[in-house]
Amino acid sequence: MEIILTVLVIIGALIGFISEVLPVDLIAIIVTIVLMILGLVTPEEGISGFGNTATITVMAMFILSAGIAKTGVIQIIRDWLIKWSGDNPRQQIFVMGMLVGPISAFINNTAVVAVFLPIVETWCRQQKIPVSKILIPLSYCTILGGTLTLIGTSTNVLASGLSAQLGYQEFSIFQFTPISIITFLVGLSYIIFISPYLLPDRDNQPMGSIAQDYQLKEYVSELVLTPRSSLIGQTLRESEIQRKFDLDVLELIRNKTRFPQPLADKVLDAGDILVVRSTKADLLKIRDERGLEILADVQFNNEEIESTLSSGEEKIAEVLILSNSRLVGTTLKDMRFRQRYNATVLAIRRGAELVQGRLGKVPLKFGDLLLVQGPKESFIGLQTTRELLVLEERDVDMLRPDKAAISVAIGVAVVLVAALGIMPILVSSLAGVILMVLTGCLKPGEIYGAVRWDIIFLLAGLIPLGIAMDKSGTTQWLADHLVSLGGSLSGYWILVFFFLVTSILTEILSNNASVVLMLPVAVKVAQTLSLNPFAFMFAVMLAASNSFATPIGYQTNTMVYGPGGYKFLDFLRVGGPLNLLMVLVAPAVIVLVCGLSE
Repeated sequence: MEIILTVLVIIGALIGFISEVLPVDLIAIIVTIVLMILGLVTPEEGISGFGNTATITVMAMFILSAGIAKTGVIQIIRDWLIKWSGDNPRQQIFVMGMLVGPISAFINNTAVVAVFLPIVETWCRQQKIPVSKILIPLSYCTILGGTLTLIGTSTNVLASGLSAQLGYQEFSIFQFTPISIITFLVGLSYIIFISPYLLPDRDNQPMGSIAQDYQLKEYVSELVLTPRSSLIGQTLRESEIQRKFDLDVLELIRNKTRFPQPLADKVLDAGDILVVRSTKADLLKIRDERGLEILADVQFNNEEIESTLSSGEEKIAEVLILSNSRLVGTTLKDMRFRQRYNATVLAIRRGAELVQGRLGKVPLKFGDLLLVQGPKESFIGLQTTRELLVLEERDVDMLRPDKAAISVAIGVAVVLVAALGIMPILVSSLAGVILMVLTGCLKPGEIYGAVRWDIIFLLAGLIPLGIAMDKSGTTQWLADHLVSLGGSLSGYWILVFFFLVTSILTEILSNNASVVLMLPVAVKVAQTLSLNPFAFMFAVMLAASNSFATPIGYQTNTMVYGPGGYKFLDFLRVGGPLNLLMVLVAPAVIVLVCGLSE
């Protein structure tokens, strides 16, 4: 009965992950609660994930990565990329891969892509290369780079924690690096020599400035209140013009003084100029109904628009909707975007499509790029939410370049101390976090925003599922059936089987969920067949990190989906062969390096 109940919980979790009816971290917590209610784990085991070494280590690594990023180290590497890239696309991909791959071995690859995305877009524009030829390689290189060390991804750290939970030692930082170096070079070779023939030549390049790219001249105008306007004496909230018309007020100008958002409670007066986003049809309606005049288009060109919207304490930037965002499927109006973030969406870019009219009624999709305008402090809130990702090159004055050497030294010390066995990675990483704060590389208030809390709760919620699988005998039951089905296969082909199944699960679930489900089963199979359990653990771990075939299997794929103007099948066409290549190559490398005998 316990096995049946555990399998039912697993099936329920799979349905929840695939359907995405709720965020994956919330589903993981629900799974833990259900396991406790059914008695499959004790309350202490149910909350053990929050105190697990893997969870705490991942949290510490997020903070260390943020400390290094905040000091501008990645910007230094960006300069190397521009210097050495040349004008040959293959050389550009090679240089990019050799830079971002090793960085991703030590810094969270989501942060790496977030910094390099606007850099690569600008670079492509200068070289007159379609951005669709470079952004998928950027994502794939960071994914491959994340497999190089224990701290490269949360998946690796979780696999290490599960290894200890199953009675084996935790992985050392560079324990599987010899395997990963070979798979990284094989993958990079594919990206350099094969992927250019498969990548779409889809010119989604910006035409110049943001104002030109989003054709703001057609949708941003200035309205002046005439003495006969019915809006005089009313606040914007009372006038309800933003609700009744397809119109957003971005700024108010009075006697050459600019008033940024929030503007809802500003009392309007004759002569006030409103900078608005609206369609021409609605501009004509409001002109006739409310007594406003439209200033001549000739006075408001693209350069003036961008200057106006980014002046003083105002700024504009592109914001990406992530695949796990609760915004997917909702509208800007339903979620009250302007009120929640004190910022206004000027346009939505969906691949090659540009949406500008009736923005409040457009259902949002993952990968959508929102062009957002508002006060600079509003973007702090946007940057700290897990729903959205602000795509912009960091302002130099927001970084701490004088602390760059210190942050790198702390990162190197954390790795060396753990690699030499002086102290566990958990202890060295936590000590590194304290040093980052004490040396000023990271401010105390930035710690919480640095942590991907969705991943922390996902890990904490999934770890008890592994405990339940082991206690109930589900792991052994699954292992016995797999052994009976594949008992005649050689060790290599059994590794291939686990690599393939884990890869498929990763594409439709998440990398961490796939590791929790597959790693214990793989170890049981190895024990039953008297094979090397570490070989099987490495196979599952690497398979869970190598997600190339869909834009939702890995966060970095989602991040380049919209900016690259890609379609879903582009990832399958380019990443599918890479997945199959890894299915065949990685197990062979594991056998070569680790051996199959126990």
